[in-house]
Amino acid sequence: MGIACIADADLEKTGFSYTLSLINGKYKMVILYCLMEFEVVRFNEMKKYINTISYKTLSVMLKGLEADHLIHREEYPQIPPKVEYSLTERGKSLIPILDSMCEWGDNVRCCNKKI
Repeated sequence: MGIACIADADLEKTGFSYTLSLINGKYKMVILYCLMEFEVVRFNEMKKYINTISYKTLSVMLKGLEADHLIHREEYPQIPPKVEYSLTERGKSLIPILDSMCEWGDNVRCCNKKI
């Protein structure tokens, strides 16, 4: 395998860049983590779980993740309205990455290691 040359590289054409474009944002990873942990979550439950997020920001983040086919929004025709969110199969494919991040964080936090 040859040595990569940065002069010939283009970050925009990498899988890393594409993945980052889907999960980039202050709360997107937190929302995905929440859905990974709890599977099906209602809007207000998620707002309480992520207490630093505003209702508007949560709504925008959820719409973006839904547009990228990472989460599924299920609306039930009832009064009061009931909406639930869950990971799609595409979203579930991020679980190994989220698990690895959790494991790394636990190891570094618990052992106070510097990596």
